[in-house]
Amino acid sequence: MISGIGNIGALQLKPATDGADAATGALQGVVSPQAATDTVGTSFAEALSQAASKTVNTLQNAEQVSIQALRGDADTRQVVDAVMSAQQALQTTIAIRDKVVSAYLEISRMSI
Repeated sequence: MISGIGNIGALQLKPATDGADAATGALQGVVSPQAATDTVGTSFAEALSQAASKTVNTLQNAEQVSIQALRGDADTRQVVDAVMSAQQALQTTIAIRDKVVSAYLEISRMSI
């Protein structure tokens, strides 16, 4: 089980083109040891940074669409879609943060 963890660095996160989550698509396949040596994947820190910036962009887009609706330039459906997308992105980010904090606390409690 531990040997499979070493291959996680070879995962390459690609932008989603069909509305699916990029991380979900990247985790659907199993990375072979050969693939781990042949390709260079996105680091965990870079993946988190990209996810955070995507969440911020989604929140900013929802804010802009809401302001446009107040001006009368956007309809209600556009506002609802943007706000629901922002809410989902924020909930996902909070869930990831909670998992990272939980993992950190669990690791910190391990005895050496």
